[in-house]
Amino acid sequence: MGGLFGVTATFDCVKDLFYGTDYHFHLGTRRGGMAVKNSHEIERSIHNIENDYFRSKFEADLQRFRGNSGIGVISDYDAQPLVIGSHLGTFALVTVGRINNLAELENRAFRQRAHFTETAGGQTNPTEMVAMLICEENSFEDGIRHAQKAINGSCSMLLLTDDGIFAARDRLGRTPIVLGKKTGAFAAASETCAFPNLGYAVDRFLGPGEVVFLSPEGTDTRRPAGDRMQVCAFLWVYYGYPASEYEGVNVEYVRNRCGAALAQGDDARIDCVAGIPDSGIGHAIGYANEKKIPYVRPFVKYTPTWPRSFMPQDQSLRDLVAKMKLIPIRRLIDGRSILFCEDSIVRGTQLKDNIQVLFDYGAREIHMRPACPTLIYPCEFLNFSTSRSTLDLAGRKTIHELEGENDSHLNEYASPGSDRNRIMVERIQDQLRLTSLKYQRLDDLIAAIGLPKESLCTHCWDGSSYF
Repeated sequence: MGGLFGVTATFDCVKDLFYGTDYHFHLGTRRGGMAVKNSHEIERSIHNIENDYFRSKFEADLQRFRGNSGIGVISDYDAQPLVIGSHLGTFALVTVGRINNLAELENRAFRQRAHFTETAGGQTNPTEMVAMLICEENSFEDGIRHAQKAINGSCSMLLLTDDGIFAARDRLGRTPIVLGKKTGAFAAASETCAFPNLGYAVDRFLGPGEVVFLSPEGTDTRRPAGDRMQVCAFLWVYYGYPASEYEGVNVEYVRNRCGAALAQGDDARIDCVAGIPDSGIGHAIGYANEKKIPYVRPFVKYTPTWPRSFMPQDQSLRDLVAKMKLIPIRRLIDGRSILFCEDSIVRGTQLKDNIQVLFDYGAREIHMRPACPTLIYPCEFLNFSTSRSTLDLAGRKTIHELEGENDSHLNEYASPGSDRNRIMVERIQDQLRLTSLKYQRLDDLIAAIGLPKESLCTHCWDGSSYF
């Protein structure tokens, strides 16, 4: 997915920028970057973070960075920030989102004899494409509006100029941007968890499509928010950090409520409840509290030498890291019937291996309760699962096994209680070797979040969304 952090202050902002960006490390997989505006220029640094921590990669850069405005990014895709020279002036840019029509925009640019300098794997850097679109207009405000109108998908961004920072949320607010403030400084972030330990208080959340300019003197809305929002519901289920809030709703609070909803009416006869670390833990605590059944940790995560397992691009590496990081505790497994809560089942291969380990360690029964419905539709708006084909999704793969190339019944498979949904879930349960499998109902997930259905993007579960 990726995360952004920017700060502008009356004092040197580098330490705030460094730690604020680091608080987004859980959101990205490939690159980290910072850019700082000093009295002479914009200084930039980009490092690979696939096999190391953000802090260890960037600590040395702190010695040379000075300035009162800066932006940072954790990216799961392209190298950022980019520093651009243009008729609008020199600026630095970081983005989060996904451009579905990148090839179309490339072809249009080439017809106009434009060129791009940043490429990876033969593809234009999406952030450079956004910069080019911005520079087609006569002001940063108009350029940002032009870029977001041209993009099919989503794009939130921070843009660093000589005078301050533009913060712009994507047109439908699928990715969050929140403003923070403290004496002498203002900040913009993807995650509210970046604020407390740096002394910032949450000011407000940007609305969909809103553009705000931040300077050491304050914030100024340059483009008002639109009236349609579809923030990604998966933020609360999986992506988001437990201490963060989106639209004023805390992640851990929602996960506890999801777990409680899974427990209500569940007739599984179990000895204890557990969560697949880490994002399944909040759901499991909610389930255990609702059922008044002991919460235990039969799996513990080992992180000192396995820091990155979020979404490595190589599937064999993903599977290896997932296996090596989770260590089973036989004393808590042997002879027990255990119910696990998990944030979701994406492919199911890692989960299948974990379940087998549990049975090898003497588990009597293993029940699984994912905190969201079956993933059937690939994400069209964020870089979630972009390295996977549609048929890599456990739900969609099962549908293909049952229906072949016929996709005309997807709505029935996505409907809980339908015959096709029941058959799909039973097939996944058998493939994973589970004693029982019950997915969260979408209406219960929406109720746990507490926002109206029309304000949430639920495309990956039911295929509905604005484009």
